[in-house]
Amino acid sequence: MSQKIAITALASISPLGSKPEEIWKNYLNPTPCFSKKHLDHQETLVGTINANDDRTIKELAESDSKYKSLDKTVLLAIAASRQAIAKAGWKKGDNFGINIGSSRGATDLFEKHYKEYLESGKAQTLASPTTTLGNISSWVAHDLQATGPEISHSITCSTALHSLLNGIAWLKAGMATKFLVGGSEAPLTDFTIGQMRALKIYSNSKEQYPNRALDFDKKQNTMILGEGASVGCLELGPKENALGYIEGFGYATEILEHNISISAEAICFQKSMSMALANTPTTDVDAIVMHAPGTIKGDLTEYRAIQKIFGEQLPLLTTNKWKIGHTFGTSGMLSVELAIFMMQHNQFINVPFAKAQQQTKPIQKVLVNSVGFGGNAVSILLSV
Repeated sequence: MSQKIAITALASISPLGSKPEEIWKNYLNPTPCFSKKHLDHQETLVGTINANDDRTIKELAESDSKYKSLDKTVLLAIAASRQAIAKAGWKKGDNFGINIGSSRGATDLFEKHYKEYLESGKAQTLASPTTTLGNISSWVAHDLQATGPEISHSITCSTALHSLLNGIAWLKAGMATKFLVGGSEAPLTDFTIGQMRALKIYSNSKEQYPNRALDFDKKQNTMILGEGASVGCLELGPKENALGYIEGFGYATEILEHNISISAEAICFQKSMSMALANTPTTDVDAIVMHAPGTIKGDLTEYRAIQKIFGEQLPLLTTNKWKIGHTFGTSGMLSVELAIFMMQHNQFINVPFAKAQQQTKPIQKVLVNSVGFGGNAVSILLSV
């Protein structure tokens, strides 16, 4: 990259909390953030936001008559975005771009509207505009009174990092000077959980750690869903308030072998990581925050791709799926947040049940991976 992209703020609302000190404290605690909800006709392990943050989202919905009809994905995005621009020193009405995507979008609201339609034979007036994907960024733009471009998209589970790529492209092209990027997801609904169970990838584990991300010896799939929003503020060039910098980026898409799988050695990840590391020796990478959703094939294929790129000298490997579950389109930006935290605190976060890894040098460069159904891989190289 000819010029670095600065990350001048990060904000999130997830099962880890919504305040930086709270989030980091939860990462240091080896207990996962899962609870049980009755979904898809049975008790189901999920990663939900905590009671205080849930109250904040409900208060946001009640704060404006127009917000009462919005889905939780939109409300989560608005709440996180308010935090982010305040931290970055951006003001309401500023000219900045917004790209906040989602894998599923307004899942809960869509299911409710459709159920009502089946029962009554009539659709509610706002059923369409409140369930479109563009609904997320457009309402964030409305709430922040932003005057720049606003975009929402879905590239399944790599959505947030594709949003980040899009922000980079706009900044590098000179079409914007600031961009708010990220993802939002509220997938804890009956039908969404049912879909994951139909794929036979949802966790049935009764263990202390029911999501076994980075356990390469597991015999069953252990994915668990979580909810949340995570956004970042991007600006071009060095900034005094930068939390970190984007030093490299890569992306790749595989030819589909199956609706949900990627190749045995994750060719897409090999290509995206190689592209992100084009100007950086592999030995300079101190850690990788893996996508690793807790499925047998998903974890192993990414690990094999890392072995192909890094050889025998692997960086420290971690993920946050064992802690909070898979937040679909939000997950990549939550991984960016974890990477920044580890660099800020110079402390590696181990996966408690995985093979222990010892940090032997400062954490100064971290690679973040994300991929979605169909092999839409993104790799982002971060530094402080």
